[in-house]
Amino acid sequence: MSERRDLVVIGGGPNGLATAIAVARAGQSVLVVERRPEVGGLASGEEFQPGYRTDGVLLDTAAVRPWVLDELKLGGHGLVRHAPPPMLVPKLGGAGLVLDREEVQGVSDRDRGRYGEYRDFLARVAPVFRRWLDRPPPDLLDPGPADLLGLGLTGFALRRLGRGTMSEVLRGAPTAVADWLGEWFEDEGLRAALAAPALWASRTGPRAPGTTANLLLAAATAGDVVAGGPAGLIAALERAARAAGVEIRTSCEVEAIAMSGAAAVGVRLAGGEEIAARRVAASCDPKQVFLRLVPPLARSRGLTEDVLGYRARGSSAKVDLALSAYPDFDGRPGERFESIRIGETLEELERAADAVKYRSFSERPLLEIRVPTIAVPELAPSGHHVFSILVHFAPHDLDGEWGDVSRDALGRAVVDRLTEVAPAARDLVVGRRVLTPVDLEERFGLTGGHLYHGEHALDQLLVRPVPGCARYETPITGLFLCGSGSHPGGGLTCAPGALAAKAVLSSLP
Repeated sequence: MSERRDLVVIGGGPNGLATAIAVARAGQSVLVVERRPEVGGLASGEEFQPGYRTDGVLLDTAAVRPWVLDELKLGGHGLVRHAPPPMLVPKLGGAGLVLDREEVQGVSDRDRGRYGEYRDFLARVAPVFRRWLDRPPPDLLDPGPADLLGLGLTGFALRRLGRGTMSEVLRGAPTAVADWLGEWFEDEGLRAALAAPALWASRTGPRAPGTTANLLLAAATAGDVVAGGPAGLIAALERAARAAGVEIRTSCEVEAIAMSGAAAVGVRLAGGEEIAARRVAASCDPKQVFLRLVPPLARSRGLTEDVLGYRARGSSAKVDLALSAYPDFDGRPGERFESIRIGETLEELERAADAVKYRSFSERPLLEIRVPTIAVPELAPSGHHVFSILVHFAPHDLDGEWGDVSRDALGRAVVDRLTEVAPAARDLVVGRRVLTPVDLEERFGLTGGHLYHGEHALDQLLVRPVPGCARYETPITGLFLCGSGSHPGGGLTCAPGALAAKAVLSSLP
């Protein structure tokens, strides 16, 4: 083996880089190995059409944790945050809605007032959810004194919200988000727009029980966005990593985790090179870690069964459009929005989710659109734009499998959907790229093509990913998990990586 490092991190995405920076800042020697030509993972941008660049697969940087940015000192490496831009929710034949933090435009006076009350409610409960999400998870299966104390403090924080707010949280969290939002608002478009985050990367519609909990979790962590989007986040992380002394090797695929008895002692690269390490932290998804990288004899039967049962059924695709101009949306000529969400009614979202149940993709999918060229015009030729679109309710296990015909059909469905509310859009498209869940799996090493490294169902959030691995350290000595398959879950947050770094450092003598 080569010179021994204190830590080898597998994967150079946001979480892997966060782990590397934190451990290197503590004086440890750290190497990041990334199989792709550049770091960033799902947040890395690339040219998809000559002259047009996308800014990554995951679009929303609002959940990047402020405490992580502070601990990693990313502000000193060019990272800037600002309030999220207003979001357009188009409506067929109308001007639609515009949402920002403080108000919503295009609804009744009653719903405008309720929106303020709704935002106040979320602001009150957010600290309780962040207490759970921004700390290492308690051991729910065999809790010790510290775990019980943490649970007690969380319960006390909930109780201090007052009887009314506490009751609303406990009553609402297990319910369907369609029902819960129906108690708040009259406008169907507003209900659908607010419900969308509860459904991202899921196989459930808004009438599924428990989806309100997902909405509350998403709302609790939504804050300022990163200037420059995902690319801006990765640029700051990479600069911080190199400044901390982290060595980064790209185009460097890990073939296996090297073992000595029951302990991980490094990694073996494709081609045979072995790199020795006192600790290994894997930011890839848990199925990749245990079913591909860990030798079969090194994992117990129970661990193998638990990982096989961990659900990672991808249901989202990515479509990037190169446009010769910004299309006008119905009722809003000349207006330009960086953030757009297309999904008009709860019934429409429910029908879109139904398609996944029958291994089909929705012809009227939920679209989450970011236009990075509003803030960074250099991503396209002058006057042109990139529409970066997450397409929800497109299953990995498509009936008949994904191929050129089905990929093209999905791309046409997305353009058709966009053209319904922006009639000139179709004629402005000069290039299109479609990444199905299977494409995402192959390109980024995502089991099942799942963007969050595993579904955000209640059982997979309380104990994530599986018993014995829920606190980053695994049953294999020296091996840690630091990716989105760990607490507190997926998306662009950097939280799993930063929390895993604390576990790694506490294990070092």
